[in-house]
Amino acid sequence: MKVAFLTSGGIAPCLSSSIARLIYNYSKLDKDVEFLGYLYGYKGLLTNKKIKIPSDYGEKISLLYDFGGTFLGNSRVKLTNAKDCIKKGYIGKNEKPLLVAANQLLRDKVDILHTIGGDDTNTTAADLVTYLNEKNYKLTVVGLPKTIDNDVYPIVQTLGAYTAAEQSALFFKNIVNENTTSSRQLIIHEVMGRNCGWLTAYSAFVYKSKILNNMTFLKSFNLNVEKWDIHAIYIPEQKFSLKDESIRLQKVMDEHDCVNIFLSEGAGIDNIVNEKEKNGEEVKRDAFGHVRLDELNPGQWYASYFKKHLKCDKVLVQKSGYFSRSSAPNEEDLKLIFDHADFAVDTAVRGVSGVVGIDEENNKLSCIDFARIKGNKPFNVNVKWFIDLKKGINQVN
Repeated sequence: MKVAFLTSGGIAPCLSSSIARLIYNYSKLDKDVEFLGYLYGYKGLLTNKKIKIPSDYGEKISLLYDFGGTFLGNSRVKLTNAKDCIKKGYIGKNEKPLLVAANQLLRDKVDILHTIGGDDTNTTAADLVTYLNEKNYKLTVVGLPKTIDNDVYPIVQTLGAYTAAEQSALFFKNIVNENTTSSRQLIIHEVMGRNCGWLTAYSAFVYKSKILNNMTFLKSFNLNVEKWDIHAIYIPEQKFSLKDESIRLQKVMDEHDCVNIFLSEGAGIDNIVNEKEKNGEEVKRDAFGHVRLDELNPGQWYASYFKKHLKCDKVLVQKSGYFSRSSAPNEEDLKLIFDHADFAVDTAVRGVSGVVGIDEENNKLSCIDFARIKGNKPFNVNVKWFIDLKKGINQVN
């Protein structure tokens, strides 16, 4: 039996660990199993860049649990976007990426392929399965749901998201001390999340419940809890009035000499895009048509707006994304990874393709049909912990 792996999309605190647990399980079943890793996701599959993964590591494979990122590398490649694959030099001018990828799997004699990524990664895997089935080649593809955004339908919790939230909260714990450097200080903590505010919301929840609430403040030294608190949370799922928020936050600034904001990078993004396009500015997009938020820079846009309206003396925008997504998984995520990987191996050896995840329909770990996988699942703003969090900062939206 030959088992291949690829990781795709952005990195998350679960990739190397997921592969390690999969290898551990397969090695227990069959000591003669062969492992193959395609480098840099679907790019490696198209360009025949791969490594042979040793199968004799035994318990030492657990060393990978201490590493964030992925030892195989990632890329953002869509096998149905031939134009982009040709432009990047992954395939020849007259080649079809699905055919190139399928033929590589045939040449490598792969029996099982594990794709570890978000909705784009796994829907691309679905395209590959469909294509190979049409060619009468039986390949089992079992995906694992990775994204720190936690925004994949119909999956309850994606791998890596818990850790990313914890690390994002830790990041802010240090950054918020910058409020001691100036009067009328505005700090914007920009968190990853294009269309879903879960990571921003849960990071704020972890910061408040597990960090801020366990700190002891010294008022006589001007160390007041209000200066370390969160004063606003902006996420894509909730609209807010910039005018009303400016009035509210100006009162906070006047009283506490600082304002601390948790901002999802996708919050209010349509307003920024519309304004730029109206002014004739180009809004760059990636291979999947997504707005490239790193170039749009939402945090700076909001910083400029609030600097004027809150009469700030100093403004600081800090992004926790790369810090949080590159972490090794925490205990909560490791448990999820183990459960998912164990189930994925059992599913794969039975020849069932799909994405392993906790299905929202039954709240059980299941092998979900690729056809049901899609991205941009919104965060449920009606969960109790988020409602209580918003009440605690007197923000209404």
